[in-house]
Amino acid sequence: MIPVYEDNHIIIVYKNSGEIVQGDKTGDEPLSETVKKYIKEKYQKPGNVFLGVVHRLDRPVSGLVVFAKTSKALTRLNQMFRDGEVHKTYWAITKDSPKESEGMLTDWLVRNEKQNKSYAYNHEVPNSKKAILQYKVIAHTDNYNLLEINLMTGRHHQIRCQLANMGCPIKGDLKYGAKRSNPDGSISLLSHHVEFAHPVSKELISIDSPVPDDNLWKALTESL
Repeated sequence: MIPVYEDNHIIIVYKNSGEIVQGDKTGDEPLSETVKKYIKEKYQKPGNVFLGVVHRLDRPVSGLVVFAKTSKALTRLNQMFRDGEVHKTYWAITKDSPKESEGMLTDWLVRNEKQNKSYAYNHEVPNSKKAILQYKVIAHTDNYNLLEINLMTGRHHQIRCQLANMGCPIKGDLKYGAKRSNPDGSISLLSHHVEFAHPVSKELISIDSPVPDDNLWKALTESL
């Protein structure tokens, strides 16, 4: 966990792959608790620290996570996420190349709770939700592509599922068809950029994430 932005109302941190944002059945300490401890120590706060979770990243994904430090910010950020006023850009590494270097994907996703997996269809089916994203290849090496992705909707495992359905599973994402795992258990998906009007001051917040400490990530992003 690396703090990348903080003021009285919000804190944005870099989540390492493997960290969970909120507590789950594993019992592992979630990122929300780590951030609470950081705030408590930094400001020597007595008692409980307020921290509101407004969105999540899958466990094997790294990158930016926004938390609310006040109830006012939490209420407003929740509404902003619902209204699509928080703009997030993701970077993903794939081995297979898309047929088109940029485009828009529209699928209908069905979530299987037991498998913790989503399935994509090219038409509406029972219990499906429409999923739309834009992608663009922004860099490549001989063997890998770096895609920039903007979500138009927010569905379970949306990027992972839609890219796999296009024939371009994310590097390391065994669940969605990658040939092999990454050594550290991550998948090569990064929540790279977040931009929104501050929920209280209305100033523009525009933050870029650090890139994972990995040679392939560095090779693909060094010229950007």
